[in-house]
Amino acid sequence: MWTKAVLCALPLILVAGPASARERPGTLIADVSIVDGTGAPARSGAVRIVDGRIDCVGPCHAAPGDARVDGHGATLAPGFIDTHSHHDEGLAEARQASPLVREGVTTIVVGQDGFSALPVTRLFDAFGASPAAVNIASYVGHGSVREAVMGADAKRAARPDEIERMKALVARAMDDGAIGLSTGLEYEPAIYSTHAEVLALAQVAADHHGRYISHMRSEDVGIDAAIDELLTIGRVTGMPVQISHLKIATVDRWGDAPALLRRLDAARAEGIDVTADVYPYDRWQSSLDVLLPARDFTDLKAAQFALDHLAKPADLMLSGFPPDPSLVGKTVADVARMRGVAPAEAFLALNREAAAKGEGSSVIARSMSEDDVAALIGWEHSNICSDGQLTDLHPRGAGAFPRIYSWLVRGRKTLTLEQAVHKMTGLAASHMGFADRGRIAPGMAADLVLFDPATIADGASFADPSAPPVGIHAVWVNGIAVLRNGAPTGALPGQVLRRQTPSITN
Repeated sequence: MWTKAVLCALPLILVAGPASARERPGTLIADVSIVDGTGAPARSGAVRIVDGRIDCVGPCHAAPGDARVDGHGATLAPGFIDTHSHHDEGLAEARQASPLVREGVTTIVVGQDGFSALPVTRLFDAFGASPAAVNIASYVGHGSVREAVMGADAKRAARPDEIERMKALVARAMDDGAIGLSTGLEYEPAIYSTHAEVLALAQVAADHHGRYISHMRSEDVGIDAAIDELLTIGRVTGMPVQISHLKIATVDRWGDAPALLRRLDAARAEGIDVTADVYPYDRWQSSLDVLLPARDFTDLKAAQFALDHLAKPADLMLSGFPPDPSLVGKTVADVARMRGVAPAEAFLALNREAAAKGEGSSVIARSMSEDDVAALIGWEHSNICSDGQLTDLHPRGAGAFPRIYSWLVRGRKTLTLEQAVHKMTGLAASHMGFADRGRIAPGMAADLVLFDPATIADGASFADPSAPPVGIHAVWVNGIAVLRNGAPTGALPGQVLRRQTPSITN
């Protein structure tokens, strides 16, 4: 039974072992099953933390003055890394990041879908001066760069001189520590960019040893061409390329996950370092207009196609609608009934009203197959993400990581415990270029999560999207406890993680 006394840091009195001059007081987490993030089998032992780093793994001894946490056989894993997060929205006002630490997340990677702070030092300086409970890293967003250069005149292809100015902004962001370039090619203003523009900016990131991550131009009927574009960027630049929230979002392609993965495997065999992140839900959340790539809000035929092949009217729920907030939580089918019009007409009208308001409107839509989602998560080169926010109507922001254990480890049994941890830690760190996170090994940053593999589960649902998970006992960020007995401690030890440039040796 987990009690407050168990997890409180207590002075360690009866632990024998050699002491050395270099040993300093730290924390010993004893009697745990260590799943180290590499995919290796769990092993029993202890982990000792000193000065925010892992000092010892295995049969560890305590130094005088060490505090002790008794794990009682629970699983100790590296802290979970959310490689596609929007939890920075509102984080400055909620730095304890309770939804994140409750589900074991210790690092978030933001600047996603082509939108980031610009310059990125705005974000880095803010959280460097006043940290959050979690670590934060960022890409530089193509859409943000495009808006900075082109302003309101962005609904067109960029001129060569504008691309040069964009390249300079990307170079500056890379020098400032951005991980790489992110794109959101289904969104304005990036939807109007040419492939040549995107490739030119990606090359700048590649020249700075950066990475490319993309919400591709299509996740439904145009997914093949979208993957072609991403693979071309990887082939030409030689940089790692990651597909954001990989999915097959059209009912006409349900069951195609194995074929899609074979294609990605073939690209990897060719030498393209392509990877993906996936969240464990069959519903996505995006802008209201994303189902109309031509952005023609009078095209009844296009609207009907979207409702027939991409998401049914009853499966399109408004999660944000500034023109009329009372419609939030209602589906397109609901709105059609309320207004006495056909669903396609209601859908177009909602888009027109949102465009006239000039503010972001969003929907939660079910258009993926659970079998496909599970298969995409199971791919050897997929890591876990949330694509979530601190406060939202989609449960992924509060439950994505524990859901993997309840759904795929214990439920479907398609992942082992060690595989699930690897996808949230060591693999995620590798995909983001974090050399000192994601593994339990001496010298690594002490980002850790202690949980019960038999009970860890998501509490968040579409009915109650902010409900906390269960089965997670404690979380440490840079060696400081940010969760104890399932409750946030209020500590704010998070760090800004800037891109780590690989060392060059002769």
